Amino acid sequence: MTAPLRVRVPDGLLASVPAEVRGAGRDDVRLMVSRGTEVSHHAFRDLAGQLRAGDVLVVNTSQTLPAAVDGAVAGAPVVVHFSTLGADGRWAVELRTPTASGSTERRTGDRAETAVALPGGQRLVLDEALSPDRLWWARVSARDVPGLMRRYGRPIRYSYTERDQPLAAYQTVFALPAPDGLGSAEMPSAARPFTAGLVAELVRRGVRFAPVTLHTGVASAEAHEPPYPERFEVPRSTALLVNAARAGRGRGVRGASAQGRRETGGRIVAVGTTAVRALESAAGPDGVVREAAGFTDLVVTPRRGVRVVDGLLTGLHEPEASHLLMLEAIAGREALAVAYDQALSRLYLWHEFGDVHLLLPEENPHTAHCSSNVW
Repeated sequence: MTAPLRVRVPDGLLASVPAEVRGAGRDDVRLMVSRGTEVSHHAFRDLAGQLRAGDVLVVNTSQTLPAAVDGAVAGAPVVVHFSTLGADGRWAVELRTPTASGSTERRTGDRAETAVALPGGQRLVLDEALSPDRLWWARVSARDVPGLMRRYGRPIRYSYTERDQPLAAYQTVFALPAPDGLGSAEMPSAARPFTAGLVAELVRRGVRFAPVTLHTGVASAEAHEPPYPERFEVPRSTALLVNAARAGRGRGVRGASAQGRRETGGRIVAVGTTAVRALESAAGPDGVVREAAGFTDLVVTPRRGVRVVDGLLTGLHEPEASHLLMLEAIAGREALAVAYDQALSRLYLWHEFGDVHLLLPEENPHTAHCSSNVW
């Protein structure tokens, strides 16, 4: 697998509190827009001006769970990060050590059959390693684990955040409760800056929304493994909308890279890497999206390319994160390197409470947007 782009992010650029705490509201973040190697800078509230009537925004409706639950191993405190419910009823979990700041740090040395005491008299037992010394498949005594989280849990947070935030701070405007109570261990954060007002403005301008669901698992801040299988669903209505938008512009099946493509409308823009993973998992080699549900183990890389997605709205990703390979598949390595150089020089903020990046296909010079504006 190709190595991700390497960037060095100073600690001062790690967003430690939500935008509404440090500014005027959720949408008070910056928006960097890449069209090939051309980069422009905007306020996120100006997103509608960067899109066109007929564009389709694919959004993840997964709700964020209070997936961090306190426990104990042989009397020593641990924090359990519940990640993904497997097909066999086991849960993928990560055990972490609590810190004095109220966050957690990576824990090593656990073995199969390690028992964790949970609140309410429940119990968890590590069963099988899922990734080297971090994620485990575990058996949980509680029949209703989402209910256990709702009663005793809190949102997962890492050491770069300043303090705990309410669960509402980790829900996006698109989040919907699932009938089975499942959801994401960590927020599908690319959609966090959206407000109901902005959604209404986009709809008024002719931008369409297509829902998918992907319940994202834990992504440790210290380890950048490729994503493991996650539950997803692409409904029939979304498949029909995406296919119609693509057919309406008369385009054929795309190759392995979006680099250098020129589009004229009806673009498929994923809101977050989770939306890319779900939609591309439902697309055949012919680029046709079909209704699908289950688990996906798809990892989008420049070699694999994308079949459906034309653009991506996403946060700024850590050095060596596997998500950067997905961004390269959509925009190309050169475009990504230029954008991240500008993000660093202009002091953009990283992580779930930070600024966002919109990657779009290259445009003809007479239709390209001006690169100088409010930011």
